[in-house]
Amino acid sequence: MGQSKVLYAVGRVICTPIFKLFYRYKPINNHTIPDKGGYILACNHLSFSDPVLLGLSQKKRRLFFMAKSDLFKNRFFSWLIRSLGAFPVDRGSGDKEAIKTGEDLIREGEIMTIFLEGGRSKTGELMRPRSGCALVAQQMQVPVVPACITITGNPKYRFSKRVIHFGEPLTPQQLGLTPDGGRRELKNASNIIMDEIKKMREQDLHDYKKG
Repeated sequence: MGQSKVLYAVGRVICTPIFKLFYRYKPINNHTIPDKGGYILACNHLSFSDPVLLGLSQKKRRLFFMAKSDLFKNRFFSWLIRSLGAFPVDRGSGDKEAIKTGEDLIREGEIMTIFLEGGRSKTGELMRPRSGCALVAQQMQVPVVPACITITGNPKYRFSKRVIHFGEPLTPQQLGLTPDGGRRELKNASNIIMDEIKKMREQDLHDYKKG
């Protein structure tokens, strides 16, 4: 991957006060990702700000993101987001190249971040999980760390308050993933991950709705 450590660090310094001002985001349990080793971070997806909020909330590790291929059409923007750790995926096509890139990152001990629903929710509600995350976890036999971004302010306001909540790692055994498992395994594992995200969302709506 062509991620630039310098650009990533500079971007964090620049974006942190800006995003704190606009989103007043609050990280929860951002210590749950171990200091070393390849992992998958699986999160819900509400807006274009989500990758930045996740990256700013996870200070111990750099994150790499699967991002829809349309974002890479502009040459400059493609260079920028690649330098910050994004790589393209053709959604809905079973993009083998994107899966391979994610697996290579995990082999190198990095964190591959994927939005579990395969796209942004237009309503703010959680959508049906896709199987791409579980597929990589199954093939690589690595844990998945669930994460949830919850809007706790007025959802009609673009810059509403957000809570960025990280869960405990889910091992392949906890997800019921075996190297030779089939589609049912992937579906069940995807639902388990989404259930953890739902729990975090419900907790954060209850605990932080009133600010």
